[in-house]
Amino acid sequence: MLFEKGDKILFIGDSISDFDRARPVGEGLFNAWGTSYVADVGATLACAYPELGLRVVNMGISGNQVRDLLARWKSDVLDLKPDWVSVLIGINDVWRQFDCPQMPETHVSPEEYRAGYEELIQRTLPLVKGMVLMTPYFMEPNRADPMRSRMDQYGQIVRELAQRHGLVFVDLQAGWDQLFQHMHPCNIAWDRIHPNQIGHMHIARQFLRAVGATR
Repeated sequence: MLFEKGDKILFIGDSISDFDRARPVGEGLFNAWGTSYVADVGATLACAYPELGLRVVNMGISGNQVRDLLARWKSDVLDLKPDWVSVLIGINDVWRQFDCPQMPETHVSPEEYRAGYEELIQRTLPLVKGMVLMTPYFMEPNRADPMRSRMDQYGQIVRELAQRHGLVFVDLQAGWDQLFQHMHPCNIAWDRIHPNQIGHMHIARQFLRAVGATR
């Protein structure tokens, strides 16, 4: 597995990560991780690898886009001195283009998304052991659907950035496509974005496989 004894793993993103995590820092007592995939990852790592004493921190904030991560990256990531940073961002960057089409100021273009994400990586890599990049997603099996097609474009940007920098890459959209061969997206999320516990565990399992957690 990639993580070593005492490593601090920080997760950051939007509502998919947030899910009622503690403020100001999602770590500690009383379900501080919230109820997202971050909690599933943290619980699994603690039970399967107790000898490593890994620290898991959830810094997701609902509604965030890549421009929001840029604004809070120093205080919410770098100042916390993680060993690993996992990023799941881009859903709202795309979603606002479809649920708020008359408000272009809320839209994040592919060019802005790529540039912002690249800056996050450049600022972080010299200070950490590694990063995990997860694709944004839309739980729509029809790839011709306009929002699904747009989300795939942003997911491809994440793939290219991960490849360029040699980072761990998790294709969440491909994972949903596999799952939905056996069930309907409404079984996971009424809005096809915010997963139930089954969906969060599905995300967690993909993350754990990507970092080599096999216990």
